[in-house]
Amino acid sequence: MTFVRLLASAAIAMAVVAAPAAAKDWETVRIGTEGAYPPFNTLTSSGELEGFDIDIANALCEKMEVKCEFVTQDWEGIITALEAGKYDAIIASMSITDERKERVAFTNKYYNTPPALVVPKGSDITEATAEALSGKTIGAQASTTHAEYAEKLFPDADVKLYPTAEEYKLDLENGRLDGAVDDVIVIDEWVKDSGTCCEIVNTLPIDASIYGEGIGIAIRKEDQDLVEMFNKAIAEIREDGTYKAINDKYFEFDVYGD
Repeated sequence: MTFVRLLASAAIAMAVVAAPAAAKDWETVRIGTEGAYPPFNTLTSSGELEGFDIDIANALCEKMEVKCEFVTQDWEGIITALEAGKYDAIIASMSITDERKERVAFTNKYYNTPPALVVPKGSDITEATAEALSGKTIGAQASTTHAEYAEKLFPDADVKLYPTAEEYKLDLENGRLDGAVDDVIVIDEWVKDSGTCCEIVNTLPIDASIYGEGIGIAIRKEDQDLVEMFNKAIAEIREDGTYKAINDKYFEFDVYGD
């Protein structure tokens, strides 16, 4: 083979390697979600997924003209499972943060609500300040922005971390915690359902350095075409009233935020 032909063959090989991967033909999109975070995503007694995240996911898949398949996954490890190909996107009330952006791509936000502090009724904690929580034991779900926020906002408190929100709620009900931090909607829903257990002390300001840009859909970085598909669908359901209908099914105010 001549030197010229060798160079030509090498150039072709390099072009093949450098060429971008073809976009996938998305007929089915597998959605990873926790199934333990009502009213956003939860499993019914019959094992069916329901909640705001689930309805939003179904509406987005309808706009994208793809089939949705849901996969439940524990929160700890939910990004790792995405990277491993267990599913194609995470729709599970995940905050868009700089730390997570190092591993995954995010769509535009699809909602943004503030955190809150909840305490047992009759508690001597009447304000959500570092002084008021000093020496207290505060619960939060592990590997969440709420846990990070509780540790930052209440540096002299003992922040106890739980695998799921249901577990810190149980400890709060049984007097093993002085309070807990979570999304205000999650807490409000639980407080209403739990009756005489607990009450919200304060809605807390959103710290953008922790909570980032709101709640988005996490997708593998190489699947930028899927990010674009979801972003287009989010804009469409916002525009045509689908988002509002889902919002109003669960909430009395617009959770999309500013």
